[in-house]
Amino acid sequence: MKSKELTFFKVFFITASLWNLIGAFFGYFNTAYTFKGTWGTTLVYFIGYAIVAYNPLKHYGIVIVGGIGKVGFSISLFKLYLSGLANSVVFIVIIGDLIFSLFFVYYFFRLYDVNKKIINQ
Repeated sequence: MKSKELTFFKVFFITASLWNLIGAFFGYFNTAYTFKGTWGTTLVYFIGYAIVAYNPLKHYGIVIVGGIGKVGFSISLFKLYLSGLANSVVFIVIIGDLIFSLFFVYYFFRLYDVNKKIINQ
């Protein structure tokens, strides 16, 4: 992976980390628009993506878990919205997390292109 692209991913994962820090902050202090307990998980993702930003070529396992979490959380929030338990504010999180998930997919394609073995045999 070229230096410029590596810098892009470092900045991207710092951004992902800050996105989760903001989400954890709002989740902790504004429970009227969130669900109890989700802010703690979001705070853990903040820490995880900060670690990935330090070395995106090494810490891809965190991104696998985080990506699954983002997609799952987006689906759960959408179900809550459809059932009337969440208001339209959740679409900020749903759309944001899905955008990050798409960039995660791009990240894995780039790892594959540079022959980074994700699973050691």
